[in-house]
Amino acid sequence: MAVLITDTCINCAACEPECPNQAIYEPGASWSMSEGTNVSGMVTLTDGREIDADEMQEPLSDDFFFIVPDKCTECKGFHDEEQCIVFCPVPDCIIPDPEREESEETLLARQQMLHG
Repeated sequence: MAVLITDTCINCAACEPECPNQAIYEPGASWSMSEGTNVSGMVTLTDGREIDADEMQEPLSDDFFFIVPDKCTECKGFHDEEQCIVFCPVPDCIIPDPEREESEETLLARQQMLHG
């Protein structure tokens, strides 16, 4: 499953540079699928929406750092554990997203899609 940043986030930014997929953004920041990845052209997100990988998307939070679920691989293919959790100074601030249970196979396939 992807991970998410909870409202206990203190906006310290410790997690952001650690993400190998550039899936973590500061509050209010627009994002794109192509940033920090090799993705280009049209992409179908897990919610079924089709977007241009270079098109900037609306922020997922204006209050605290957020993780774009379609870019999160839980660091599979890069590290043994989620680096955002490892570097976050706030206990239980970044947690598994109960809405997005995904297998290791799915996460590795996403990693290949993002960086293949």
